[in-house]
Amino acid sequence: MTTILGIWDGHDCGAALLRDGVLVAAVNEERLTRRKLEIGFPQRSISCCLELAGLEPADVEVVAFSTCDPAKALTRLRPGLGESYYELRRRKVPPGLLTQWKKRSKYWLTELSPNMVSRWLSRRVVAKRLANCGLGDALLELHDHHAAHAHAAAFGSDLGDCIVLTLDGVGDGLSTTVSELRDGQLRRLAASRARDSIGILFEHTTNLLHMRELEDEGKVMALADYAAPVSDQENAVFDLIEVDGLVVRTRVPGHSSYRTLQQILACHPPEQFANMMQRATERAVVQLARNACDVTGLSRIALAGGVASNVKANRRVRGLECVERLFVYPHMGDGGLAAGAAFASAMARDESVEPLGRLSLGPAFSDGQVETAIAEAGASASRPRSIEQAVAEKLTRDQVVLWFQGGMEYGPRALGWRSVLARPDRATLRDRLNLVLKKRVWYQPFCPTIRADEAAELLADFDGTPNRYMTETYLVRESERARMAGVISVDGTCRPQILPSDEPHPLLGLLEAMKTSIGTAALLNTSFNIHGEPLVCTPAQALDVLVRSGADALAIGPYLVENAAGAGGPEDSSS
Repeated sequence: MTTILGIWDGHDCGAALLRDGVLVAAVNEERLTRRKLEIGFPQRSISCCLELAGLEPADVEVVAFSTCDPAKALTRLRPGLGESYYELRRRKVPPGLLTQWKKRSKYWLTELSPNMVSRWLSRRVVAKRLANCGLGDALLELHDHHAAHAHAAAFGSDLGDCIVLTLDGVGDGLSTTVSELRDGQLRRLAASRARDSIGILFEHTTNLLHMRELEDEGKVMALADYAAPVSDQENAVFDLIEVDGLVVRTRVPGHSSYRTLQQILACHPPEQFANMMQRATERAVVQLARNACDVTGLSRIALAGGVASNVKANRRVRGLECVERLFVYPHMGDGGLAAGAAFASAMARDESVEPLGRLSLGPAFSDGQVETAIAEAGASASRPRSIEQAVAEKLTRDQVVLWFQGGMEYGPRALGWRSVLARPDRATLRDRLNLVLKKRVWYQPFCPTIRADEAAELLADFDGTPNRYMTETYLVRESERARMAGVISVDGTCRPQILPSDEPHPLLGLLEAMKTSIGTAALLNTSFNIHGEPLVCTPAQALDVLVRSGADALAIGPYLVENAAGAGGPEDSSS
């Protein structure tokens, strides 16, 4: 079996290491540089993955990367262009007279397809940077942007024969692809042009609502729930998107659709505009999925690409009569391209790849390292007999506890290794988290982690398949909504992490303790960060967020740190 390093050097850059067909390490650069959705060459992520796997650069046989359209080749050649746009997009600099021109030019440029020059430039620049990391002897392999997304979804899942949909903004001249996986072979059936992008329409909507595109689309989705209904006949966004068989078409190209959407917004309140875009997205994605089922005769679907982060659209797909099972790749956006490229290189060699399991694929820290960080922070800590029981007692008393256990999560969701936890049935805790600790908008709901044996009781549309990665919404039964008051959207849905009780996971013991104390094996579980910052990676970062966030305590490894604790190192306790 080949040792393959996958890299991605664009938006949310990172690296992933595939060894003997198993994804053994995967890290995105933002967690190491502390800049949200970092761009550029992932040098730190590469070093981190090699260290986690216990490998030297010379042990890597293949480096796989993706995307070589002119826009990507240009930012590889001139990294300053990507950096200046990063500052503009994340609103680190005030807009100027040329801001809208720069954005429109960017969208036009990203619609162009790869050519001989852009491929040559991409290979040349990436090879040079790899050589600087000691990887100059590895075989360099380039994959299509959407092929990397598709391989991640197809081979990260355990679906077997299935439909594979990639729904993205743009990449290598395309926005959407439909493929089928049969007998281990992935074959593309259809593709939609970059100019015909549902993802770009949603990006523009995010921007027009004064939010950050490629970052705040979840807020748009949440805001849509608060709109007065707009009938489908009156939804002007519907007129912009057409699904023709397996191909998506938009009435205006992405680079010029901003003005069209701006005119629609001028006639509607912001929440109604968000709702119109959300409904149009759901309709288009569902129609594409239904058509793919009809054409292929397959009933299982794997999704990847930025649009696959739309958990409400995912729920609509799962609810189709023709769909037996749905899998959404957990790092569905471009941050998952490194692993997707590695999968693609493995499959090109007819090597088997194991489906995803645990996602604690980042750095972990020993008890000794935790003790040192606590001492250096001037904090004090106790060591309870059971960290789960100690945390459950605090949560039961309506406290908020930061949770730092094992290896850091791969992907954008808090999945129980770097989490902020609270009891799930308190709307007041939700408001405290939104406005004080997380410092984000009040209408954005939090998510629960629940045990699978509790899911059928809590969720009206649970199909018996655990969703370990928080990639879809489910409808909470009306009779159970009081028990889920802090983790439910205004429309009665939630986006749960559903954990089987027979698989190792750091939250299972805590869920059992919560079942005993509040009667429900459920938690409010949100990402361990301050809004706008990356998920914490190290013990020192965890302790810093404890102080800045105002959370009540931090459970880090076997230690419990109170927010008001004095100086000193970890102390034994019989509590």
